[in-house]
Amino acid sequence: MNSDMTMYEFRVDGHLDAHWSTMLCELTLVHHGDGTSTLTGPLADQAQLHGVLALLRDLGVHLLSLRAL
Repeated sequence: MNSDMTMYEFRVDGHLDAHWSTMLCELTLVHHGDGTSTLTGPLADQAQLHGVLALLRDLGVHLLSLRAL
C-alpha cells in the first residue's frame, strides 16, 4: 500500500454481491449477520473516495457509516 493512501471502511445496508468489490476499487467486502456489509481498503485520494461514494449512490446503496481507519 502506498504510504499516502488512507484506509477507509464503508458500512452499508444489505448484502452486496461480491462482484461489486471489483468496481469499488477492489475494496474488501464482508457480509455481517445483522444484514449489513462493510467495504474496507485503501484509497489514493479524495477523488477516489468521492468516486466510490458516487458509485454507491448510483447503485442505490444506503450508506450507514464511513470511517477513515
